[in-house]
Amino acid sequence: MATIYKVSELAGVSLATVSRVINKSGNVTPKTRQKVLAAIAELGYRPNSMAQSLASKRSNSVGVLIPELYGPFFGIMLSSVESELHKAGKRTIVTAGHSDEAIERDCIEFLLGSTCDALILHVQAVSDDYLLEISEGPVPVVLLNRHVPKLADRCISLDNEHGGYVATRTLLERGHEKLAYISGPSWKMDSFKRLAGHRRALEEFGLDFDERLAFEGDFEEASGREGVIHLLKQKLQFTGLVCANDEMAAGAMQGARAHGLSIPGDLSVVGYDDVAFTRYLNPQLSSVNCRIEEMGQMAARAVLKHAYDTKDLVIQNTFKPHVMLRASIGSR
Repeated sequence: MATIYKVSELAGVSLATVSRVINKSGNVTPKTRQKVLAAIAELGYRPNSMAQSLASKRSNSVGVLIPELYGPFFGIMLSSVESELHKAGKRTIVTAGHSDEAIERDCIEFLLGSTCDALILHVQAVSDDYLLEISEGPVPVVLLNRHVPKLADRCISLDNEHGGYVATRTLLERGHEKLAYISGPSWKMDSFKRLAGHRRALEEFGLDFDERLAFEGDFEEASGREGVIHLLKQKLQFTGLVCANDEMAAGAMQGARAHGLSIPGDLSVVGYDDVAFTRYLNPQLSSVNCRIEEMGQMAARAVLKHAYDTKDLVIQNTFKPHVMLRASIGSR
């Protein structure tokens, strides 16, 4: 059986040098590194990750908890986190909390028990108090897409109120005064903030928020279609529709066309998240760009800074979204 001792002997270097090559740490000349790698390949040596963890007191793994494992938003975010950690030689352990408090707590406890060096948490149901409690433990915690004031330096968050505001203002500036709104679940902070921004934009233009032109969806495509059909049944005129995410916007566009409306001729639509498929809808969907990839990257960098003492990393904690204007919006 190949061992680190045999690698050391074959390469003609010390055990410490072999360890530095394996762990990608310390100064090793390119020539020496190549000798060690050649010996590892010849012997078929595989480092024992458990032994490495015991020796270094690090597992080089980061636990990542997100609400769901499906959908373009979380796919982009997770890919960005994993890519940044991978470049630093770290691995990710991923689980999903499904926006349920009990499941989120169970997942967090699982990750804490999995010898993770740090956690990146995109959680929606657990309380701030619980997050403060676990943050006092030995495992560094970074919060993604959530702001807890007492953990501000460990939070990577999006200004969703501003996002809701600019989405609605984009329609108002183009002459749309009768607006409908399809929100996400009202108990989710993202939904609450986006709707607050929508209402602020209406107020600035001297317009009232009409509850009859509001529908609560669930962030999935079917609820966007259901929402626009419900709104059309109110027999109230509206020329603009704001949707709290792109999936609901896509469903709403489909539902509107099924009822004989043209986009943007009869109805202008704006979504939220600016995921890749928005460019392939017909017409292309205007959407609020959440800078998802950058947020994931910053969460990973925050872990590298706080858990692995990586120096010279500049962390941006708050992001402001902006509207990507495309063909789904017309002027009145």
